[in-house]
Amino acid sequence: MSNTNSDGYYEVFWPRAPRQMRTKPLAPRLASLEGKTVAQLWDYLFKGDEVFALLEEGLKARFPGVRFVSWREFGSTHGGEERAALAALPQRFKELGVDAVISGMAC
Repeated sequence: MSNTNSDGYYEVFWPRAPRQMRTKPLAPRLASLEGKTVAQLWDYLFKGDEVFALLEEGLKARFPGVRFVSWREFGSTHGGEERAALAALPQRFKELGVDAVISGMAC
């Protein structure tokens, strides 16, 4: 232990590094899901299969004509292949005509 008199002031270390990326503006919200295609992404943890079934049911009742692309189409968004899976998403979304995404993840 040091004998230096600190007068109640101590040096501290801030553990966060400087930001590596600038924040980007969010995409504008859709006015409605009517007639839109919604992709489902999931990390295969917790009960996403049950949650997405309930979400589909509720959203179809509220927005007739909404279409869903199942999480089964994309594979897990977590784990050893997550970087490649996420990098492939923009192209897959274009191919499938996706307008919006619901991303489910367990904590």
